[in-house]
Amino acid sequence: MRIAVNTRLLLQGKLEGIGWFTHQTLERMVRKHPEHEFIFFFDRPYDPSFIFAPNVTPVVIPPQARHPLLFYMWFEWGVPYMLRKYKADVFLSPDGYMSLSTKVPTCLVIHDLAFEHYPEHFVRSHKMYWRHYSPRFARKAARIATVSTYSKDDIVKHYGINADNIDVVYNGAHAEYRPLSWQEREDAKTKYADGCEYFVFAGALHPRKNIVNLLKAFIAFKKRQRSNMKLVIVGRYAWKYEEVVEMREEMSFKDDVKWVGYMHVDELSKVMGGAYALVYPSLFEGFGIPILEALKCEVPAIVSNTSAMPEVAGDAGLLVDPTDVQDIAAKMEMLHKDETLRKKLIEASKEQVKKFSWDQSADRLWDCLMKCVGK
Repeated sequence: MRIAVNTRLLLQGKLEGIGWFTHQTLERMVRKHPEHEFIFFFDRPYDPSFIFAPNVTPVVIPPQARHPLLFYMWFEWGVPYMLRKYKADVFLSPDGYMSLSTKVPTCLVIHDLAFEHYPEHFVRSHKMYWRHYSPRFARKAARIATVSTYSKDDIVKHYGINADNIDVVYNGAHAEYRPLSWQEREDAKTKYADGCEYFVFAGALHPRKNIVNLLKAFIAFKKRQRSNMKLVIVGRYAWKYEEVVEMREEMSFKDDVKWVGYMHVDELSKVMGGAYALVYPSLFEGFGIPILEALKCEVPAIVSNTSAMPEVAGDAGLLVDPTDVQDIAAKMEMLHKDETLRKKLIEASKEQVKKFSWDQSADRLWDCLMKCVGK
């Protein structure tokens, strides 16, 4: 069988949420199924490390698709042509986009519908494209995979898709995320937080991640506690981050906030594993991979009570209202004061992480793909 795959988000040094999902599931699938041919569709020159096995044929389709007009050209002109040329039996698209112009059955992965819930957080041109095409993609897809039960229900609600046509394929976390030894934790605190305990946030910095409320909550925490606790923020500036930059410069206790930028997994896993707790008050997540990464490190999590985050955190997380700064601060204070509670959350994390692994994700995505072709 010839399986064509949209791999345009496999970008060396720039793998984030959907890129990681694509990488981790595909790497396992192509190696586990050497009897099938995989054709990877890139939109630019690719790194050879993404050609995971001999049964992968890489194809570059111009133009580089990073704007709605170019999305249309790539998916409606380039992709259908290559699907015909390579006589693909099925098309797997892990990033929520697909072609309406092909008859090849498509397995579409929709990670979330954040733009439906928080349209004000997105660039107008992209938002208009997604609102116009996403419902059409969902209805044309032979089958849909999504990363949480919450997202499955959300797709059913917004687009009227039959729930039986949607499979839940959870994310996993990289093997680098693991509990650190005492010395490794001390080394992380020394390197990233002036030798102090620290809360950590990880994720691209844009409005949906709610960084401003996180900073306000940290200020409130510091005012109420005599503590040298730091806050380490990991992530690149993405879009609409001006308010974050302004607050970074003007906030009180700004010397206690460490901005370390984007990190590769080998370094990020050390920052995560050395933390006292993850604080992740995002407004909306289809899954929330940093939550799982923290739990794999046996680091307790303070997470929002919205969307898929309670599903991922389970009993290993303290839930907060992300719009309530005082609630976030109170949970930080609660965890800081109560070591028994912290230990209880750490124990719960050991059970919660058993629900998620990239091996399971790859197997479930493969099953979804096979349903597209009736196997």
